[in-house]
Amino acid sequence: MSEVAVHVTRGSVVESRHLVSVVLSDTSGRVRAYAGNPDRITFWRSAAKPLQVLPLVAGGGMERFGLQEDELAVMTGSHSGEPVHVQAVRSILERIGLSEEYLRCGAHPPASEKAANDLVRAGELPRPIHNNCSGKHAGILALAQLHGWPVDGYLELEHPTGQAVMQILEMMTGVSAAVMPVSVDGCGLHTSAVTLRAMATAYARLADPSSLPAEIARAAERVTRAMRDHPHMVAGSGRFDTSIMAATGGRLFSKGGAEGVLAVGLPELGLGLAMKAEDGGTRALPPVCVDILVRLGVLSAEEAKALADLHRPSVRTVAGTPVGNIEAIVPEALAEALSALRQDN
Repeated sequence: MSEVAVHVTRGSVVESRHLVSVVLSDTSGRVRAYAGNPDRITFWRSAAKPLQVLPLVAGGGMERFGLQEDELAVMTGSHSGEPVHVQAVRSILERIGLSEEYLRCGAHPPASEKAANDLVRAGELPRPIHNNCSGKHAGILALAQLHGWPVDGYLELEHPTGQAVMQILEMMTGVSAAVMPVSVDGCGLHTSAVTLRAMATAYARLADPSSLPAEIARAAERVTRAMRDHPHMVAGSGRFDTSIMAATGGRLFSKGGAEGVLAVGLPELGLGLAMKAEDGGTRALPPVCVDILVRLGVLSAEEAKALADLHRPSVRTVAGTPVGNIEAIVPEALAEALSALRQDN
């Protein structure tokens, strides 16, 4: 089946096109709807973060260190470096007895333009704690502290924390870790690659963890609840993951990744949604995601209206004048499959 096409128009002309592969799977790994190639292999990038924190939560790390739910949410997120995000990461480190100097994620300016400008005005340089992945790194350090593992070398796949994460990914996807391609993510930690089918299955199991071992199921429920209750901590002001979770009152959870990856868990349907933009362009993903959620009946009319700027974003001039749109063109076969799923539920 052909991919979802995302048309970027200026006036009456389609100026650019993105192609997006989409998969909806249930907890058994059965594909319920798709467009493009469900066996397209891609790196998780940051879409893995809600899974990467499961060993810490399942092992009792929240209780051991007195971690809070908003701090758990920032560990799953790719935050914008706003003050609330930086303070949450700093608090995690303090609770586990470590300082910022232990973060090995590298430094970049906050993704939030305001936060970046405030840093400049204060005469400060970006530090690793401003990195959008600093919450994940703090969570991995917490896992090491929980088990008494060395904090040095926590970036390496062979480190006990890396092995714990790979075991979780194997459980959640049903794919042997031995066959997962592994490379290094932008923040220095390892990232593995799986099919979109496997990624969607993992998010379905996060959404409905009833088939998982009890301690992992409880951890999955806690992680996804933290994301849904604290959507701002997962991304930040004006970011898609935050906007979609806030608009739906936490009825779903969403986590994007670099190079055009997005995964969504749908607890009410027991389904996971995974998508990949072939050109790595993230602007293609919100229109596709919102369109699919509308067709599934996940979004109410009011919620769809509130998300109109994400469903069909305007192309604007520098002065703000709308001159075109970004719109998802869903293949007929996918539209029919989504309609059937809606009727079944």
